[in-house]
Amino acid sequence: MLARPNPAGAPTVKQRLLLTRWDFWTFVTFCVYIFMLAFIVYPLVSLFFNSFVSKDGGFTLQNYLNFFKVKYYHQALLNSFLVSSLATVLAILIGTPLAYIATRYDIKFKGLMRLMVIMSLLSPPFIGAYSWILLMGNNGFITKFIRELGIQIPSIYGWHGIVIVFALQFYPHIFLYVSGALKTIDTSLEEASESLGMTAWRRLRTVTLPLIFPTLSAGALMVFMASFADFGTPMLLGQGYKVLPILAYEQFVSEMGGNPAMASTLSVIMIFFSTIILFSQRYFVSRKNYSMTGMRTPVVKKLKPMPKVLLTVLVFIPASISILPQLTVLVTSFLAKSGPVFHRGFSLDSYKEIFFRVPKAILNTYSYSVLSIIIMVIAGMLIAYLLVRRKNKLTAFIDGIVMIPYIMPGTVLGISLIIAFNKPPIVLTGTWVILVIAYVVRKIPYTIRSSTAVLHQLDRSVEEASVSLGVPPMKTFFKTTGRLMAPGVMSGAILSWITTINELSSTLVLYYGATATISVTIYSEVFTSNYGTGAALASILTLTTLVSLLIANKLSGSRGLSL
Repeated sequence: MLARPNPAGAPTVKQRLLLTRWDFWTFVTFCVYIFMLAFIVYPLVSLFFNSFVSKDGGFTLQNYLNFFKVKYYHQALLNSFLVSSLATVLAILIGTPLAYIATRYDIKFKGLMRLMVIMSLLSPPFIGAYSWILLMGNNGFITKFIRELGIQIPSIYGWHGIVIVFALQFYPHIFLYVSGALKTIDTSLEEASESLGMTAWRRLRTVTLPLIFPTLSAGALMVFMASFADFGTPMLLGQGYKVLPILAYEQFVSEMGGNPAMASTLSVIMIFFSTIILFSQRYFVSRKNYSMTGMRTPVVKKLKPMPKVLLTVLVFIPASISILPQLTVLVTSFLAKSGPVFHRGFSLDSYKEIFFRVPKAILNTYSYSVLSIIIMVIAGMLIAYLLVRRKNKLTAFIDGIVMIPYIMPGTVLGISLIIAFNKPPIVLTGTWVILVIAYVVRKIPYTIRSSTAVLHQLDRSVEEASVSLGVPPMKTFFKTTGRLMAPGVMSGAILSWITTINELSSTLVLYYGATATISVTIYSEVFTSNYGTGAALASILTLTTLVSLLIANKLSGSRGLSL
């Protein structure tokens, strides 16, 4: 076959594809590096060097020596490990059996149960803590009711309350991870062990659980990291029980002038131990081979009426307890009140008060989040394209850097940004811009991961055809590739949106009066005992989360968040 003659001066398809390496995508790579260096690397380097600064401005190791010498400091690290470890174990004990029953048996109302579990995960942890204060605080509804029966029970305050709230908040990580693994496990291995006479319990312990260990450990890692980094729950429930995020925050914003160097030291230590935990999990998973053929996926077992009812009730117990905080907040927001005191009956007083007193916080939350999500969607899709279609050493470095904030506590991110941008030439402290930057840096990994997953499924030939017709690379991406990616990307983008509107820890460090958001205002209302207005604001966040979750489920369809 004769080759079609090439018009004089017109580049071939191969030449066009080579040229794309040096035009639009080169510019994108350059911009991504500028962004990473400015808002991830530079703040982290500033934070690290600031941890070695003495009170007179010189170099010192005293901050680190003080951490290990002074019990007040290193005890906070031990406290963080204690509550995070216990919460992780409890979450595994709740989430694993729940996932097993939900995936292996035909229980009733499975979709509703999954919705309840996911809702409990996507609501902010501090709202759960606040709700449990209303229920089981010193004068909580449940506490008073049980005391009237003559039974004395401890309140939710203290380290045990923190562990319980963490476990109920984060066990959905275990549930979702383990559910996905159990749906794809190769049942031939279980059937072979059954034919050898293994009991059901031994088969579960020696075959099923080892096969899903990588997924289970990934879920456990998520629970541990979320608990280790959380600020709101220990702050509301701790009553003097210090963990590292609280200690770093207090050192940074102390009324006595603060100690930024010690706050930086605590932040560096948090990042160090978070990284150690992450790599430890990867090391243990990599030691063994967990691969399966996946040829025979499990069949959902049909149950007789009585066992079906019993298992349905069993799975709805933890799901109902974990969704209780959202229901409590909703009911409390409609209680009649006079000032901070509740009365019998219902009213809209709390909602009237928030729209009269703190409308700016509501406007700030949605405007900052909308702007952040627009940036995250566009940047996330572009970065995903670089990671999938433009693989090289430069893009591999991008993949590692953009995921660093994923393991950083929000408090640490906030402190690092203030240290980096609190002095010329660029001063961002006290502006809304620094909040948007923090949200984008911390939440964009969700969008990047959903974008890369979609892009792996798209055939490269569509883009090549567009380029061969003379369409520039930038136009090809936005008119062709971007449109094909959009439905799958949006589910990850909505997850970024939900976590952004609920963000507390980084916001609490970075905001000032005029840039307060709903989450910060709820935190302030709870500390001043204005539970009605706090509940009304929390209900707005809960309703937004629910609507966003339903939209994400609709957009993702069979690919993503299945309810």
